[in-house]
Amino acid sequence: MNVLIILGHPRTDSLCGALADAYDKGARAAGTVVRRLDLATLDFDPDVHTISPNQQTFEDDIRQARELILWAEHLVFVYPTWWGTLPALLKGFLDRVLTPGFAFNTCEGGTGYQGLLGGRSAQLITTMDTPPLIHRLVYRQPGRNAMARATLGFCDIRPVRSLVCGSVKDSSLQQRQQWLEQARRQGRALERGRITPAEQLRHKAGAWLKAMRLQFYPMTWLAYTVGALAALPVDGVFGNPLFWIGYLCLFLGEVATVLINEVVDLPSDRNNRFFSPFTGGSRVLVEGLLSMRELRIGIVAALAGALAGSAWLLNLTPASTSAVASVLGVMAILAIGYTAPPLKLCYRGLGELDVAFTHSIVVILCGYVFLGGAWNDAQPWLLSLPLLLAIMPSITLSGIPDAEADAAAGKRTLAVRLGQRGALMVCLIFTLLAAGAALTWQIMNLVGAAFAGIAYVVIPHAALLSWLLLKRIESGKPPGRIDGLMAASLTYVLWFGLFPLFRLAG
Repeated sequence: MNVLIILGHPRTDSLCGALADAYDKGARAAGTVVRRLDLATLDFDPDVHTISPNQQTFEDDIRQARELILWAEHLVFVYPTWWGTLPALLKGFLDRVLTPGFAFNTCEGGTGYQGLLGGRSAQLITTMDTPPLIHRLVYRQPGRNAMARATLGFCDIRPVRSLVCGSVKDSSLQQRQQWLEQARRQGRALERGRITPAEQLRHKAGAWLKAMRLQFYPMTWLAYTVGALAALPVDGVFGNPLFWIGYLCLFLGEVATVLINEVVDLPSDRNNRFFSPFTGGSRVLVEGLLSMRELRIGIVAALAGALAGSAWLLNLTPASTSAVASVLGVMAILAIGYTAPPLKLCYRGLGELDVAFTHSIVVILCGYVFLGGAWNDAQPWLLSLPLLLAIMPSITLSGIPDAEADAAAGKRTLAVRLGQRGALMVCLIFTLLAAGAALTWQIMNLVGAAFAGIAYVVIPHAALLSWLLLKRIESGKPPGRIDGLMAASLTYVLWFGLFPLFRLAG
């Protein structure tokens, strides 16, 4: 393992210097190859004088430092915490070294930036006069956050662990010796690898959570709960085990669906320049966070769990077994068939309708039928129609940033088939239809007043969303990020779940 120790204290004969020596000793004993940079001995201008730091001449010591950072697999920063953060010497060094094209790039997708120093880990060792507990609880660790998240994490260096030594001003010789021993042990621990088993577990758990795309699940829960409340079960809803077993089936089915999407949509995701939390997939395969084999195991596990949950539900439900099994079967076929062969509905121009149908009518029917209602009752269908209309704008809009990559992968979304202008017109039409349905349902007092008062919120929101859509149409901008439109359309959908939920629950 290649280890680079960077001493950021202006004096090399400081406690920080001794901590760097101790870590160096431990790391060498662990069998690593250690190089060191004492910033106080380097010759460089810490100030950026040009518009871009890349326009400024790189001194020999800065060029050597960049070469060492590329060489290193593990970076160790040793510095004092002054005024809650790092000293000017270290800050100036980072300003000069971590420049665009070397440490990060700008991009159209995600946060707009992409770290270029991935595959490296880091260790922070810092001294301070403030008691560490006060620094953590009162000041919220501004220096550590700046280094670990806003600097190293921004450049894709992970994990970043830290050792805090304080309070130095009140410390005894014995305490300082203990800190030196801690630093030595941290270096020696590299013998077991630069990433601990606990860090590997956290990393993998985070990757699975990202792959599951949990941001989409609340709407499913809302619609399912609306259906369950409409069934008026004798045993109630939230205290009824049938409600939670049924939702477990839906949850695991949704997990399987999004993981299948990751596998099938990999060619599109790989070329997608405008990905975001709501478009372009989770990118766990593109970024190497999970392997194809791991995702396939996850799909099998989720499907097996959904199947077991379904058997449990069928055994307990008071409703018709055939009705429950039919609703579950329709949900499974349409959800998995969104991207999975042989249906591959989103590749045939039916993906938007499939999502709107499954996340409104089918999910509400699940809640209704699981808790004893009949599938052919009018109530769940009347509850579902406004929601279906409201979902269409957001799911259609989500295809616009992905259109270029989807077209190249043969995915025939509405944005690909109709072009951006045509897709935006579809969104405008369904926005107005959903608002019209909300007003009609309110005036006619349908479904036990489940939509009472909704028009007072939905019509202004529809007006705002329509204005944004018309603005986008008139702008003639090429397909790209549409984060504002996505936020407006996704929040629009929420009203069609929240109003019936609160009305029926009350």
